[in-house]
Order: sequence, then structure tokens, then C-alpha cells
Amino acid sequence: MSKAQQTAPVSAAWRAGAARLTWLCWAALLLQQAVDAGVHQAPWFIWLLKLLPLLLFLPGMLNDNLRSFIWLCFVCLGYFLILVQRVFAQPDSLLVIGGLIAVVVLFIAAMLYVRWRARELRLQGVSQRSPGE
Repeated sequence: MSKAQQTAPVSAAWRAGAARLTWLCWAALLLQQAVDAGVHQAPWFIWLLKLLPLLLFLPGMLNDNLRSFIWLCFVCLGYFLILVQRVFAQPDSLLVIGGLIAVVVLFIAAMLYVRWRARELRLQGVSQRSPGE
């Protein structure tokens, strides 16, 4: 495979689809965590522990900052670990299974979006740097 074929841009429709799927799964995971906390009548600090990690990335995601998407994927791994344990503890819980599906699809969609968007920006000659670099 030639270098040109490896760096060929993915169609804008695929990239936009990955972005939409990322947002959809992010919202689904946020909703699942909120419903889970509500069902278990969790105190406020548990609500904070469940929702704050997802909400921290919202400003960066709205600004299309690829680093925010990358860090969101790292945080998804923590949610994945917790939800896998909960699936084994509560195998009949549709809420937990739905959260696990949301976190897996979120991770995959966000990684694909970052890869395709970074390639597009690289081909345009635009660098994605934060102000401190």
C-alpha cells in the first residue's frame, strides 16, 4: 500500500457520522449514569463522581478539541471497568448493559473521529495545538 493510499482522507460523511455517534453515545452514557444514580438514590457526591468526569470534556468537545476526545477515551476505560464488573454482578440489568454498550461504542466512535479529523487537519496544514505549546 502506498503512502498516498494510507493517508487518503476518509469521506466527510464517515467523519461526521463518527462525530454524531460520539455525541449520541456520550449523551447516552451520561443519561445512564444519571438514571443509575437516581435509581439507587445516591448521595450528591456519588452523582458528582459519576457525572463530573464526563462533563469535564464538554467544553473541549464543543470546540472540536481533539485532545478532549482523546482524554474522554481514557476516561471511558474507567467507566468500562466499572460497568463490566456490574454486568457480572447484575446480568439482567438492562440499564447496566445499555451503559456498557454506550461506553464501548463511545470509545470506538471517538477514536475513529480523532483519527479521521486529525488526518483531515494534517492534510489541510492546520495544526491542533493548545495555547501553551
